[in-house]
Amino acid sequence: MSEMEGVIKYHLNHQHKPLPANINLNRLNAWRSVLYRLQLIGQNPEKYDGLGYGNISQRLVVDSSAFVISGTQTGHLAELSPENYALIDSASVEHNQINSSGLTAPSSEALTHAGVYQQEASAQAVIHVHSPEIWRNTLALNLPHTKAEIAYGTIEMAQAVKALLNSDQVSQLPLFTMLGHEDGVVAWGATLEQAAAVLIQQLANAIALE
Repeated sequence: MSEMEGVIKYHLNHQHKPLPANINLNRLNAWRSVLYRLQLIGQNPEKYDGLGYGNISQRLVVDSSAFVISGTQTGHLAELSPENYALIDSASVEHNQINSSGLTAPSSEALTHAGVYQQEASAQAVIHVHSPEIWRNTLALNLPHTKAEIAYGTIEMAQAVKALLNSDQVSQLPLFTMLGHEDGVVAWGATLEQAAAVLIQQLANAIALE
């Protein structure tokens, strides 16, 4: 891909301050560590211009629009601390805007996460990984996907995600690939465990094809 990865493209209104002390990141951190060990989140100097990739988020309260997400360019870290997460207080897909706080800026894919939460009331966790195996087998596995001409982190991507979520394509499988975002795959679930299980199952399916 000629386009630079990991660049924040939405309008960001960010307050540089610590996350509230009552936010529990233990489960989020645990699953992020699992995905890092599987190299679904990480950093590879030979790929994506050497920038970090992948991110994970969790809704704070059921029916709330607020969620916490791993920070931008934290892929190289084996373990994250509260300082490496950002709190999304509100997001507007229509206006391409994020209002956040934390000691790090939110991931460049925060608007895509916000779109999933806004459209899927049952979604309590969203995971965005880079999986070459799943991505290149999108059509063979008949996976929901956004078009190749739609770039990551843009309002067009958020609108495409909204259209997918309003269709019946994701009713049986809460996952989609982003053909305009090299190796990009997004999954969600009512729990972090469910979202991760969907990803790992599709990874196994893709490996079986190869």
